[in-house]
Amino acid sequence: MSTSPPPARGEPLYLQSIGGCLDSAIGAHGLDHATVTRALDRLGPALAGMQQDYQSGRLPLLRLPEDTADIEAAEAALAKLSDGASTIVFFGTGGSGLGGQTLAQFAGWNIPGLGPKSLTPGTSHRARTRFYDNLDAETLAAALAGLDLATTRFVVTSKSGGTVETLLQAVSALAAVKAAGLESRIPGLFLGITEPAKPGVANGLRALCDAHRIPMLDHHTGIGGRFSVLTNVGLLPALARGVDVRALRRGAQRVVAETISSDHPRTSLPAIGAAVAIALRESCGVSTQVMLPYADRLGRFAEWFVQLWAESLGKHGKGTTPVACLGPLDQHSQLQLFMDGPREHLITVVRVGTSPPTPPIDAKLAELAGIGFMAGRPISDFVAAQSHAVPEALTRAGRPVRTIDIPKLDEAALGALLMHFMLETIFAAALLGIDAFDQPAVELAKTLTRQRLSQPD
Repeated sequence: MSTSPPPARGEPLYLQSIGGCLDSAIGAHGLDHATVTRALDRLGPALAGMQQDYQSGRLPLLRLPEDTADIEAAEAALAKLSDGASTIVFFGTGGSGLGGQTLAQFAGWNIPGLGPKSLTPGTSHRARTRFYDNLDAETLAAALAGLDLATTRFVVTSKSGGTVETLLQAVSALAAVKAAGLESRIPGLFLGITEPAKPGVANGLRALCDAHRIPMLDHHTGIGGRFSVLTNVGLLPALARGVDVRALRRGAQRVVAETISSDHPRTSLPAIGAAVAIALRESCGVSTQVMLPYADRLGRFAEWFVQLWAESLGKHGKGTTPVACLGPLDQHSQLQLFMDGPREHLITVVRVGTSPPTPPIDAKLAELAGIGFMAGRPISDFVAAQSHAVPEALTRAGRPVRTIDIPKLDEAALGALLMHFMLETIFAAALLGIDAFDQPAVELAKTLTRQRLSQPD
């Protein structure tokens, strides 16, 4: 069974191993090859359907990595918006926030001490980036009160244009800007991302933008929320942090190409990942999917994965529960549960092969602190050792563990990783017999919220 892309297609951007999920490694609580093979055989129609969707364009996600026109539009919009800006605030919840945060964190956002990627030639600085994805009245009020509104820019994202949390953020920001005497500058301070106008379909964000002459970028109509990380929803924050978004898409395109050219699901890494996850659920009662990357720059990626997996698969009593972790932090908070608690966790460990050089640990200080084994070694050696020791410990404890190794964490590798998990999620939905793209329970909660606020006090 293949666990890496075909060598003829160039050096792999990532390597996946499911060995730690098999009974040959973890005993009776693992999968036998026959069970994995049956799950992969069940994915034959799904793979054929994906290949047809690619050829027909019916699933735009598969063709998106080949496009560049929207990149150019996003670059132009950001350049105009950034003129004179000290801070760019991104309003958007769920997939409209997590995708951009994932790409921005890759470039250092929200990691103390790390700055953005290299500056564009001819520029002396980048605007700071801020994300407000969770609506909290106190937080929003404090943020707007503390910002220099004359040099702050706002990007407001809602695919439908009707996300109430995002609309409340937008109207609050507009009111604050007006109160500061900056109403005439609103068209240069705001940018909207929402679907094109549709006759007879209300779009609150578009109405706000039109009324205030705020420029807008069209949200892709065929790619929503949790799958939108590689659209302009994610590209704008990525560009704001100096990410090479063309390389990002090239990495994603490789995963699509490798999958649609596969003659059987057993040669597709996303299909293999889905088959193992769902077979463990069905055969071994594994109901929790843990994402454990060993890199701060992938912390938000784990959060993005949680929404992708939960909202796509948690339907009709099916699915598994995703959990976002971060190594080495969660070795000290959750590993005890994973190794010695209920046998319901599949742990995916994501390891990064190379990292920037750091100074070796002083030998005398290491001896004094009782960590002589680190004398003369960089800290990255310790983290790498942990990222290999934890899967080994889980295996010895009879707990299923999958590893994903990224030889070099660059834009292409990140794009490949994102596309892998989007395709894996689609394959998992096929095995569960559900639609990966709807979210009926979420829509019900939105309706009930509106009804509650519409009732008289």
